[in-house]
Amino acid sequence: MRFREAAIPASPHAEPIRTPRLDLLPLRVEHAEEMAAVLSDPALHTFIGGAPLDPAALRARYDRLTAGSPDPAVSWCNWVLRLREAPAPLTGTVQATLTDRATTAEIAWVIGTPWQGRGLASEAARGLVDRLRTRGVRTVIAHIHPDHHASAAVAAAAGLTPTGVERDGEVRWRRQLR
Repeated sequence: MRFREAAIPASPHAEPIRTPRLDLLPLRVEHAEEMAAVLSDPALHTFIGGAPLDPAALRARYDRLTAGSPDPAVSWCNWVLRLREAPAPLTGTVQATLTDRATTAEIAWVIGTPWQGRGLASEAARGLVDRLRTRGVRTVIAHIHPDHHASAAVAAAAGLTPTGVERDGEVRWRRQLR
């Protein structure tokens, strides 16, 4: 199949995505205050490392993320997840790092502890992968700790399968899109 450059946006960026229960909203620095509370459980960092950030540190991180990658060959797309049921809280994040002329995306997700176990991460990951497919992405990958069974279930729900390749103690999952 011949590569059609016109099908790939020149500068991919996060656009709103709607799923049955969630609005995936492009990340803004203003989300830091609410997201600091969403991400405050130290257990969320068991498999990804680090520790919860306070609002000021998260604001600085979001400022860097929204400024974009310093590498022009890489695009950072980040979303916060807003549950549409009242009172419509932010519940987590999804992200995609696009490389290879925006044909490959490495994705990741995190859902705040109070909203886990409701299928929100799977719903958000499926919505993200569907959007990436419509934007010309051909390969989606995720790196998941082998003991993180919930995250493996999210990857499987988004159609990714484990490859057996490990990087930094995590298994690479992959899906080829048509």
